[in-house]
Amino acid sequence: MSKRTVYMHGKPLSARGKKLEIGDQAPDFKLLDNNLQVKTLGDYGDAAKLISVVPSLDTGVCDRQTRRFNEEISKLKGATVITVSVDLPFAQKRWCGNAGLEEVITLSDHLDVSFGEAYGVLIEELRLLARAVFVLDKRNTVAYVQYLEEMTEHPDYQAALVALRVSL
Repeated sequence: MSKRTVYMHGKPLSARGKKLEIGDQAPDFKLLDNNLQVKTLGDYGDAAKLISVVPSLDTGVCDRQTRRFNEEISKLKGATVITVSVDLPFAQKRWCGNAGLEEVITLSDHLDVSFGEAYGVLIEELRLLARAVFVLDKRNTVAYVQYLEEMTEHPDYQAALVALRVSL
């Protein structure tokens, strides 16, 4: 298992797992939805997918990242956005309700952080997920990936959205 350094407010931390590249087949996952139901990659069919990975929905950058991707993707047909964190499903459901975004797909990796390891975003010291964005085409091939080094920075929204449009 490979490791890389990420930063939170400038403090170095270790992210563990295989770093995905464009052209890789996206690993399947088993994550919990807000109703404690197990969801897999296959549950989202053959739509193009944007997987937005955040450390916690209850932080400013994560909140804005989730809102932005969901607002933009609501304008596209044939695309799905999935936000993944290790927040408990109850906290994710509360966030969705408070944000007025009941239709947003939030999935939790809190049980075994297997998504974090498979996608190369598990922060060992904090048991959180490092900020990243993955765009998958209809065959779940990675069409775009961005791993952020500093967790307090925003992803490149435009680049991710362009890659998603191309993947439709």
